[in-house]
Amino acid sequence: MSFIEPVLAQNPRVTIPDFADLVERASPAVVNIRTTEKVMVQQQGGIPGMPEDQAEFFRRFFGVPIPGLPNNPKQAQPNSGKPQEAERGVGSGFIIESNGLILTNAHVVEGATTIYVTLTDKREFKAKLLGMDKRTDVAVVKIEARDLPKLPLGDSSKVRVGEWVLAIGSPFGLENTVTAGIVSAKSRDTGDYLPFIQTDVAVNPGNSGGPLLNTAGQVIGINSQIFSRSGGYMGISFAIPIDEAMRVADQLRTNGKMTRGRIGVALGEMTKEVAESLGLGKPRGAYVRNVESGGPAAAGGVEAGDVIVSFNGRDIAKSTDLPRIVGDTKPGTSVPLQVWRKGATRELMVTVSDSESAQTAKKADAPAANGGGSNALGVVVTDLSDAKKKDLGLKGGAEVTGLGDGPLARAGVRAGDIITRVADTDISGAKQFESLVKGLDPNKSVPVFIRRADSTLVIPVRPK
Repeated sequence: MSFIEPVLAQNPRVTIPDFADLVERASPAVVNIRTTEKVMVQQQGGIPGMPEDQAEFFRRFFGVPIPGLPNNPKQAQPNSGKPQEAERGVGSGFIIESNGLILTNAHVVEGATTIYVTLTDKREFKAKLLGMDKRTDVAVVKIEARDLPKLPLGDSSKVRVGEWVLAIGSPFGLENTVTAGIVSAKSRDTGDYLPFIQTDVAVNPGNSGGPLLNTAGQVIGINSQIFSRSGGYMGISFAIPIDEAMRVADQLRTNGKMTRGRIGVALGEMTKEVAESLGLGKPRGAYVRNVESGGPAAAGGVEAGDVIVSFNGRDIAKSTDLPRIVGDTKPGTSVPLQVWRKGATRELMVTVSDSESAQTAKKADAPAANGGGSNALGVVVTDLSDAKKKDLGLKGGAEVTGLGDGPLARAGVRAGDIITRVADTDISGAKQFESLVKGLDPNKSVPVFIRRADSTLVIPVRPK
């Protein structure tokens, strides 16, 4: 007896899905996208150091773009010295409006001179790029056609782990290929701007930009990435939730670009040790590593070392949540936020600005030095000069000039770092720091706030 049989006996409504009707309805709205670019051709095309038969294999089956050379050697003209159209890559997309509006991935169309869209009835159109957003990997293109089949959009917030899903696309250029699987996880954080839907649907190069469908035939995501050590499918694929994608697409089709809110903070990881040392209990919130001078957060009173636990009434579970929530906030809007500082919650107001005004943070390493430390934290410190305080925007602090084999040295503190706070007490100078350290409980971990270049680190240590 198979595993499925007892499940069916317990719940007669459970059936094994038959995707045939769904595919028949959805396939006409899925398109193949082919891109080209202009290249200068000086000699018969080829890949230096690679036999031509191997080069053709990579072009044909993997869509590998060869910068400066056509991807079809027959296109090359010896010593022509003129720009010619060369194949750049292939991908997928799907129609969301019958007038020819198409969603795909930004990486499918980025850098293309010409975008060709091929329908299932073999009609081919030149498409216009209305806009793309590399941060979310969403692009909107338009073809001049009418009465086209379109796909209905679902609600990605209602997706359930374990439900059946289906992908349609052009892996390796094989148009309208169908693969199926289940949702493996939701809100998967891969370090990108958006949380992804993770599936075990077979997705390969060329599937990018194609739809991820539920069993009702609704689009719940855009196939975007795979996890692979080989370059091919290894059982894990990721799709952009359609709710998030459409928020981006609406701006792209209207403005041609994506405008996001920002508040001017650099964030760090909130670990269990840091959370406990700050009195938060469990890890939560977005730890502020640095505050941009003159930025919205600084104007609103946010300080380096704060933990933002709520933004505009929405709880912040982890640091990666904050950029997404802030990015969805209209620039110019004043919003309340809560920060955890010195063992208590504080209410602040911040006016969100435009992401295009972002400044590039400076990066620098403090100079190394050697020395001995005799206090409970194992460091030798000195007062900051008035010029250094002004340059760093600090009111006080104690600069580390020497380190022994103590807790801070073992935690990675180095000479040149500046201690700005210990637990809930701001450091005004070296003398006050030494006095404070003498009174620390050796049986209790304490958070030490370290300023290094433009960043603030929170290091939980136990005095020796």
